[in-house]
Amino acid sequence: MKILDWYILKRYLVTFFFTLLILIPIAIAIDISEKIDKFINHNLSFYQVVDEYYSNFIIYYANTFMPLALFIAVILFTSKLSNNTEIIAINNAKVSFTRFLYPYFIGATLVTIMALLMNHFVVPSSSKERKKFENTYFKQKDYQAKYVKNFSLQLTDSTYIFIQNFDTKSNSGFNFSSELYDGLKLKSKLVADNINWKQADSTFTLLNWKLRILHPNKDSISQARRRDTVFAFTPRDLIYKSALSQEMPSNELSAFIALSKKRGIKNLNAYYVEYYKRTSLPIASYILTIIAVALAFRKKRGGTGINLAIGISIMFVYVFLLKIAEVLGAVAGVNSLLYVWIPNIIFGCLALYLYLNARK
Repeated sequence: MKILDWYILKRYLVTFFFTLLILIPIAIAIDISEKIDKFINHNLSFYQVVDEYYSNFIIYYANTFMPLALFIAVILFTSKLSNNTEIIAINNAKVSFTRFLYPYFIGATLVTIMALLMNHFVVPSSSKERKKFENTYFKQKDYQAKYVKNFSLQLTDSTYIFIQNFDTKSNSGFNFSSELYDGLKLKSKLVADNINWKQADSTFTLLNWKLRILHPNKDSISQARRRDTVFAFTPRDLIYKSALSQEMPSNELSAFIALSKKRGIKNLNAYYVEYYKRTSLPIASYILTIIAVALAFRKKRGGTGINLAIGISIMFVYVFLLKIAEVLGAVAGVNSLLYVWIPNIIFGCLALYLYLNARK
């Protein structure tokens, strides 16, 4: 790399981290103003608040603000290069626009790698701890109560269960049945009036149960008041909520999706959206970098201010499209991968247009 490349790369990274460090304290200040009374009411110590909540809060919002910080940073320091006529000197040295982008792409690659690691592994674990703290001190007492009604689940290729009602707070439910098939032929059916989960030994207790086994000539029926048994699921498997996907590292989320598909869960698009988004957002670093450089490398009337105004407007549209794509991608029956990548496709076309125009 040449001295010019090191110079631009250094300015790229320094401005990016500086912008990120400006945005995070603003988010913390706003959050403290909203929650200070709750911290006081629960007699939480300063160390506990910082260690259990704000350490994870910073990780989450640093990752959230990363695209915005990157876009603003590139516009700021590229506009400064242009206003200082440094880009004119670079052009006079016969450096093409494509070659000029070289250090920018190195910086975007470093940011993308960092964002991929955070999205797939660091942020999910951090979100789990942060939400645990929020549920303990910020939510209402009945927040944990979740009721599942008329839920069916495929445990294996031949075993299906059905629960009419289950309360995941008390880990109890009623009208439970488990059916075992040989192809399309029913082999046995187990029913119970009540089912209770015992977390201590990971077993279920069936009350007023009846087991019917189908034989070629006759059926056998057995029943009793109580039975302790094991099934290949836990109460957590009954709750299919997109918020849970945000707390799973990508390897765990991928295994969860594969297992859920095998169990016959029909709409997993909310989980697919979360999984695909963890890759699409970091890749957007390249697209946003090209757009920001193309907007700011020419000197304009109004200087940095007009470039920043245009850039923030474009970023607002990108975030707006991203949120719409996430909502539509979670709808059953649609291609979640396509919807998640639509903002990148649209802004990728914009980046290509600006790039080709800038080359002239």
